[in-house]
Order: sequence, then structure tokens, then C-alpha cells
Amino acid sequence: MHKLAQRKTIFQSLLLGTLLAITMPCAADDFSTIESKFAPLGKLVVTQFVSAPFPHPARAEGRTRNGEFFSAAEHYSDGTVAFFIPKQFRVTDKIDFVVHFHGWGNTVAGTLQQYNLVPQFCDSGKNAILMVPEGPRNAPDSFGGKLEDTNGFRVFMAEALEKLRASGALAQTNFTLGNVILSGHSGGYHVIAGILDRGGLPENVREAWLFDALYGNTENFVAWQKQQSGRLLSIYTERGGTKSETEKLIADYRTNGVSFTALEETNSFPADLKKSKLVFMHTDLSHNEVIFRRDEFRKFLQTSCLQNQ
Repeated sequence: MHKLAQRKTIFQSLLLGTLLAITMPCAADDFSTIESKFAPLGKLVVTQFVSAPFPHPARAEGRTRNGEFFSAAEHYSDGTVAFFIPKQFRVTDKIDFVVHFHGWGNTVAGTLQQYNLVPQFCDSGKNAILMVPEGPRNAPDSFGGKLEDTNGFRVFMAEALEKLRASGALAQTNFTLGNVILSGHSGGYHVIAGILDRGGLPENVREAWLFDALYGNTENFVAWQKQQSGRLLSIYTERGGTKSETEKLIADYRTNGVSFTALEETNSFPADLKKSKLVFMHTDLSHNEVIFRRDEFRKFLQTSCLQNQ
């Protein structure tokens, strides 16, 4: 059987279980369950980073929001980062990454379970590694910790390469950093904006994807896209809170004669995502469906700058 067909078969068999996980999530941080679940597709490596978003001095005393206190110990001390290496991944002299940032009230484990990232990633057939760092853990907070510090992302990706070399998961270790795509759902926009503005890797970050996530920091996305000629994809919902900011940006681009593509997600095809480096997609999906319900994460991957396996 062709390898793409095999991936599709595995994806279909996993989809029902993943959808059920949305209403019946696995135990917190049960990475053994996740590793076993996705083993047919590749290897999950979960480790701790010194350069992970947290802990960070700005949340050393925790945070209070709307009268509720979120302690540093419970919500801002986890340095977990997960790598997923597809089974068909080819090691070359430069390794490409997709770094995905979760939104409010979630974790690395919850994100991997709920949003079908791994099956979509593998089904895209792209030769890259998926990374998911822990953000504010189960907290209503968009702060990206150390990744919002000047050159914080450069340090983070340098550690990522060292962790991969030390893990033994790859057949060779003489590789450097290739292309990087930043992907974020909901509150994940804030850390992406910080990375684009001062993360220290402008020559590597080629694309930024926002899954119902353009709540603010719009000037950072605009400046990066213009300066680096980066690819910005933004899918937004009717009631997720991003519509007004997205439509304002679209209007600004139209007024200033900037070329972009605006379309309805239900009428779009992968070829539509390649028409320009600025793509805005309106969808009838709900806020938590925009990543997985119609495989938009896979579609973004398939039309990206990443090489095929």
C-alpha cells in the first residue's frame, strides 16, 4: 500500500478515539497513553527544557485574574516540551520544525489529545518535526514566558537541537536548524507575536499560522510579514472573538493596496492557500474546531514551505 494511503487508514482509525477524547480527556500528563496511541505514526519524545516558556520571573508569584489566583507552582513551573517525529521522517543536514502553541486552559498532553495534531501532521507527508511546548498550564493566560524575551526563541531552538541529538531518536546528529513554522490556537497568538518581534531567528521563521487567534499584537504580525516576506495564514470564526480584529486588518490591507487572499473556509481548496502570502479564512466552525474538524492543520501543512518526505 502507498505510504500516504497507509497514513490515511491509520488517521481514520484514530479519529473517532481522538474526538471522544474531547469529551473524555485522558488523565493529566498521561504521556504513556499518548505515546502508545500514536506509536504507529512515529515517535513521541517528551522532555524538560531549561529554555521552556516557564518558569519565568514575571509569573514567579503566580497571577490573579478576575479574582481567581493561579499559583506559580501549579500553572507556571512546567518546562515540558513534546517532540513528535513521523515514522517516515528523513534526517538531512537541516531539520525543519512546526512549533505549536496551545491556548488558554490547556496543556501539552491535552493539546495532543484533543486536536488531532499528530495524525494531521503525519498525513500531510511533510518532512518536519512537530514541537509543542507547555505554556501557562491550565490557566487563562496568553503570556509566553521566556519565549517572549529577547532572543528567547533562538535559545529555545538551540536547546531543541541538542535535545534531539541526545535523545537517540534520530539516525544522525550532524544537523542544524532549517525552516520554522509557528502555529498557535487561541491565546497562542501572544507568544508567536513576541517571537516574530524579538525571538532572534528571523532568517528561519518562514510562516505563522493563527487558528482563531488574532486577538491583538497585530502590528507584530504585519511588520514581520512585510520585513521577512513571511507567509501568514489566519482562520477566524464568527464568535471566537477574533472577527473584528481580523476584519480590521483585512480592511487596512485593502485600503493600502496590499495583496491578500480572503475566502470562506468551506469553499477553499489547498490551491487557494497558495495564492498569496497573506491568507484570511472565515469559517463556520467553532473556536475549538478550527484546528481539526476539517483537517485545517493538515491543509496548512500541505501548502507550506516544508519539503515532502
